[in-house]
Amino acid sequence: MSPSFVSDHVERASRWIYGGLWAVLVRWFCVPDRPPTLPVAHGDKCEAFQPSEGFLRYLKFKFWVVLTLIDGAILVGWIVIAAVSPLAGAITALPALAIAVLPDIVAYLAIHLRYDTTWYLMTGRSLRIRRGIWVIHETTITFENVQNVEVHQGPLQRWFGIADVLVTTAGGGSAHAAEGKQTVAATSHQGLIEGISHAAQVRDLILSRLRHSRTAGLGDEKEQTIGNGAWSAEHLAALREIRDLARAAAGTGT
Repeated sequence: MSPSFVSDHVERASRWIYGGLWAVLVRWFCVPDRPPTLPVAHGDKCEAFQPSEGFLRYLKFKFWVVLTLIDGAILVGWIVIAAVSPLAGAITALPALAIAVLPDIVAYLAIHLRYDTTWYLMTGRSLRIRRGIWVIHETTITFENVQNVEVHQGPLQRWFGIADVLVTTAGGGSAHAAEGKQTVAATSHQGLIEGISHAAQVRDLILSRLRHSRTAGLGDEKEQTIGNGAWSAEHLAALREIRDLARAAAGTGT
């Protein structure tokens, strides 16, 4: 029984199990089956997208490479046992099959759940990233706070036609003191858009919206002061959220 034969049957069984598992998760555990939402100003639009199908193939490829090695080792071990003692081989055949197959199914389901629960949303002003099953993580980044946008693509990712976009906002990074060997680490704020096929376009779109948000309306690049205090980027972001919500409400007549 070859590892590829086991893999084919595991994939079919996993697909069948996954359909039922997804329905259970959505209904009983309140796992969202729709993308998250973002406030949208009048005349703006919200774009929702998920990782590319190439990302799912990329995850499966790594998954099958590792598990083929593991299943192959289990198969070789069982053959050795059966050659030494046919009775022991017969006794251990079913446990060996279970050890080879069950983890495969669990890992396969986890890959699909990771893919199906990952969402990216973009408006003219902000980006929202959601991922997770048991614990759902949502990260919202306002473009005017973005400090750096990078595209990362390894050799295997290039083969599958995907890349990651890393968005870093103000406050990220770390500083190392030269004397006393003391390290002062600042809080890092990052958003990862992983496994997309149009990474360069997403990067350019974020940079373009970043430039627009800093030169239009309340998005002046100069710091605005009142009395002895100052309007920080966070204050301006909150004001813009209020402005956009008010415009949206006015546009719907509410």
